[in-house]
Amino acid sequence: MNTKRILVSWSGGKDSAMMLWELQQSKTYEIAALVTTVTEGYERISMHGVRRELLIAQAEALGIELCEVRIPKKASNDIYEMRMGEALQWYKKSGIDTIAFGDLFLADIRKYREAQLAKIGMHGIFPIWLQNTTELLKRFIDLKFKAFVCCIDPKVLDRSFTGSAIDESFAERLPSGVDPCGENGEFHSFVTDGPNFGKPVEVSIGEAVEREGFYFCDLLPIEHEEEITSP
Repeated sequence: MNTKRILVSWSGGKDSAMMLWELQQSKTYEIAALVTTVTEGYERISMHGVRRELLIAQAEALGIELCEVRIPKKASNDIYEMRMGEALQWYKKSGIDTIAFGDLFLADIRKYREAQLAKIGMHGIFPIWLQNTTELLKRFIDLKFKAFVCCIDPKVLDRSFTGSAIDESFAERLPSGVDPCGENGEFHSFVTDGPNFGKPVEVSIGEAVEREGFYFCDLLPIEHEEEITSP
């Protein structure tokens, strides 16, 4: 069966992971690359605040090429659009005209993405669009994905949620009115393992810090030294 080569917009979080999983299960698509925005200077995933080295380890565990779109600190929307457009057009030259997004129900964001892609002759697909977020989170947990909360909005969630594992207990603790998948920006996550991971990305929970009105948990990579066996 012929498969279509596409890109995947990748935040490193659970919605991206579920979107990627569904694409892989469909066997309709070949994932050419994960496209992630990284903030220069911080060397972290933009918005989520996760260290770049963990992003690289995540892509390696998934066995998929990583495309880093690097933007400066406090980048304007114009700079973001220029850098993203340059990256996408590079892939378009190789015949790729589609990128998948993990958006769930924010119609204005979907409209914005589609408009930007149309400018360069590409289009987007939205594999988990309008899925029930309670059921999506349950399926994420049932599939044995593992993730940690890397960022929260303290206006809607207590600081104690920062660094939490996303599991049944997490889902039960979420206050009423908070979307189970954080689609309104209540929280962001970083996935460390799942059914499509070749190996887990080992992390430890570091310090939680406040920056620009959000709390970020510094997830720290765990180094594994190879055992030296005597001859």
